Amino acid sequence: MLITAGPTQEPLDSVRYLANRSSGRLGIELADSAARRGYATTLLLGPTSLAPADGRVMLRRFRTTSDLDELLRSEFPACDVLVMAAAVADYRPAVSPGMAGEKLRRTESGMTLELVATPDLLAGCAARRRPGQRIVGFALEPRSALLESARRKLARKRVDAIVANPLETMDSATVEAWLVTGDGPPMGTPGCIAKSAFADWLLDAIEGLGGAS
Repeated sequence: MLITAGPTQEPLDSVRYLANRSSGRLGIELADSAARRGYATTLLLGPTSLAPADGRVMLRRFRTTSDLDELLRSEFPACDVLVMAAAVADYRPAVSPGMAGEKLRRTESGMTLELVATPDLLAGCAARRRPGQRIVGFALEPRSALLESARRKLARKRVDAIVANPLETMDSATVEAWLVTGDGPPMGTPGCIAKSAFADWLLDAIEGLGGAS
């Protein structure tokens, strides 16, 4: 089982970056739970102070979306199940080559920041997967558009399931979520539960999809 977790950091200059509030806690709980169940588990973890507790988890670190892309290209072919819980940046600063190793200086006139799209890592994995591999993605959205957005993402990314969770899940110790698949209605957690309990709930659901053993 291959799991991604945590934020990405997209450098603006040598000291600043664009990031998000993801703690990586949910993906780490998933990795620990998977290892306890006997899965050979690899966790690709972004810049966070947290780490898996189970020593059987193989841990590899990334910082940027590009770093994670390289790790996925290396690790994804051998896995049976990919759970993409990482909060991957949709954009990165369009930093010129001459800015490498420099610090942008404050000016009274301000600054305009140009952003460019990052690669769609989830769709990329789905496009090159082999028969039998299962892929589970995540959708972090406002509650008002949560399930509708997850269904669109499921079809667009061509994955097996999407975990739909509201914005307040980020950097929280608890989660309330729904698993959206192509078959049947969404399956929800029993209310708001600890992320450790959610890890077991989700792994039970993934095992029900098949492709995990």
